[in-house]
Formats: sequence, C-alpha cells, structure tokens
Amino acid sequence: MEKAIFAGGCFWCSEAIFQRLKGVEKIVPGYTGGTIKNPAYREVCTGRTGHAEGIEITYNEAEVSFITLLEIFFATHDPTTLNRQGADVGTQYRSGIFYTSEEQKELAEDFIKKLTDTNFFNEPIVTEITPFEVFYYAEEDHLDYYNQNSEQQYCDFTITPKIAKLKKLFSDKLK
Repeated sequence: MEKAIFAGGCFWCSEAIFQRLKGVEKIVPGYTGGTIKNPAYREVCTGRTGHAEGIEITYNEAEVSFITLLEIFFATHDPTTLNRQGADVGTQYRSGIFYTSEEQKELAEDFIKKLTDTNFFNEPIVTEITPFEVFYYAEEDHLDYYNQNSEQQYCDFTITPKIAKLKKLFSDKLK
C-alpha cells in the first residue's frame, strides 16, 4: 500500500471524490502543512495555523497509479486559485501535494509542467508541492461526511457536482 496526501479545498469534497476510486483502500480527512501540533478544526478554520485541510489516501498501486490520482486531483478542484476553492477562502483551502517520496515529487512536478505547457488552465497553477511531514486526523464528525450528509445544502451545491464530473470523466476508474 502507498500513501498520497492532497489538499484541494474542503476535505469533505476531496474525501468524497477519492473514496469512490478503485484501488483506494482508505481515505482520512485531516490537517497538514502547518506549524502547530494536533490542530483542531476550529483552529485550522482561522487560517492562522498554516495547516491545509487535506486527505491521506491509502491506495493499492497495482490498481490505481499516483498519476491517476493526480489526474483526478487536478480535474476536480481549481488549482489556479490561491487559498480558495469556490466560496471557501483561506490558506486552509489551498491546493497542495505533500509528497512522500522523490518519485511522487517528480511525478507531480512533471504533471504540472505538462498542464502548464499545454495551457490546460487559463491561469497559472498555484498548487504547492511540499515534502510531507505530518498529517493530523480530523475530528470524527468529519469522517465520511458527504455520504452521511449529502442532503445538506453545502454538499448538494459543492460536492455533488464534483462527483458528477468524476463519474463523467473517470467512470472506468470508479468502484
């Protein structure tokens, strides 16, 4: 099993997307890239801890590659908006890849270069590529959030369209 750590805005969105993929064994929402130990949601939401809301993906590389994870990551959030995803604003919603190996770093850099060289996005990509240090698990009420709360307005307006896009673009990669 391999691990990938991504930050692509609200971790409820990212968790809902990646838990639907073949080869993904476990998804945990949490906090990474900040300066304080054991942050709580209420602290991260202030934007003063330096942490991003992220997900830790445990996946079987024989079933899903890191490149496929990158493709889905970049297709399901806006990597060109600094510290923002839709209505969610602050450093905690930044776009980031927290690599766990030099290979992940190189693959992420090459992927971003290809997107940039082909002008895939109209604006420059601001996704940070940072060495992974520590991941703090989010509180239990954030786990499997979309699946338990899909009727809530935020989920319906923000996450459901992302899942529809995932199904349209990557139907062959879904469980």
